[in-house]
Amino acid sequence: MSDLLIRGVAAGGMVRFVAAQTREMVERMRQIHHTLPLATAALGRTLTACSMMGDDIKNEEGSVTLQIRGGGPLGAITAVSDSHGNARGYLQNPAVELPLRPDGKLDVGGGVGCDGVLSVIRDTGEGEPFSGRVEMRSGEIAEDVAAYFAVSEQVPTVCALGVLVGRDQSVACAGGFLVQLMPGADEALIDRLEEQIAAFGSVTAHLQTESIEEAMAGLFGSMGYEVLERHAVAYECKCSRAKVEQALLSMGRAELSELAQSQPVAHVTCQFCDADYAFTREELCALLPPEKIEKK
Repeated sequence: MSDLLIRGVAAGGMVRFVAAQTREMVERMRQIHHTLPLATAALGRTLTACSMMGDDIKNEEGSVTLQIRGGGPLGAITAVSDSHGNARGYLQNPAVELPLRPDGKLDVGGGVGCDGVLSVIRDTGEGEPFSGRVEMRSGEIAEDVAAYFAVSEQVPTVCALGVLVGRDQSVACAGGFLVQLMPGADEALIDRLEEQIAAFGSVTAHLQTESIEEAMAGLFGSMGYEVLERHAVAYECKCSRAKVEQALLSMGRAELSELAQSQPVAHVTCQFCDADYAFTREELCALLPPEKIEKK
């Protein structure tokens, strides 16, 4: 099944949800960054969450950056999504391995850590970006994302994320959902929703055999729901040679000149997709801004 993001409402509009199946996105990330299973699960969950959050930005030029610094051996994790839910990301230490948890699952919480913060930057494409942060709760990422919505945006949210890694280390399935209560939801609805989410089980258990739409139909059951939007999502990097040139220019004349003289060819690698951009000494010198001549 191709990657898909859906957005809709349930319970007569008192519940809104966004859900995504992201196996291909996470597998593409694994291939680019050569992640071992623990890193695949951690960055895959982060990518999925960021994709769903980014899709909520209405401006075509908008984006969401989700960064997790939990103090664990995986190091900092960063994901960026455009306004269509297409995401990209990286983490510091993709080759970390830890013993499995007692239940036989990957110890994502141990790899990410919970001594740090989760930060979100929402760039709506209009004015200054909004930035919020929350202290890490568990390092399992879904609980931490839910805490961000509750603390920074005051929106009661349930977040579920999952990545299932196969024995060959490839991604068998991945996805997640965000469920949010609208103002005015009564206690009976809240209780019923909590019961159904508790009975739902893990996201990956569903995505092994059914689509994200079928999974959401099972989650909301007789509450009544409607899918308002559906579209494909993918791992998508926005890098280009022109953008790399702008980054080199931002180094300043002295540092760029030093780089040009240090080696015949300089290589700049994109953190998100590992694309390599080569610049000869002559090309770097051509980028150098003209020296300012001080007036006497």
